[in-house]
Amino acid sequence: MKTQIINKLTKNILLGILATSVILILTSCEKKIKFLNSSVVPAAKGTVKVKQDKNKNYVVKVKIADLAEVERLQPEKQTYVVWMETDSGNTENLGQLKSSTGFLSKQHKANLETVSSYKPVRIFVTAEQDINVQTPDRKVYLTTDTF
Repeated sequence: MKTQIINKLTKNILLGILATSVILILTSCEKKIKFLNSSVVPAAKGTVKVKQDKNKNYVVKVKIADLAEVERLQPEKQTYVVWMETDSGNTENLGQLKSSTGFLSKQHKANLETVSSYKPVRIFVTAEQDINVQTPDRKVYLTTDTF
């Protein structure tokens, strides 16, 4: 009798763990893509995470480290802008990178988190004079491969 209760309890615990694992795997389907090495800003490195939310929108998170300060570029620019190439071939302005330095370090960090209804296939970064530009500058500072 005791053995049957222990076996049933063990079975329920294992089923619970399995169900939780499956749910976590299915809800965390997030692509993590690295930016390619850049000859323009060779020290910069970063990642892009893309995840579809429950509303079928795409959450895009960009994190970059060691990106040169935009004021130090030649010619001088005002801001870094993140762009997305969509699966329909359009280019969309995702927004301005927010820059900061690390706590107790001088490492420059930049990030952006946004939501889009379009499916991204490539993310890239340009330096611009204005955040509201409609087309990207021809000089690309960082880019991902097509994903």
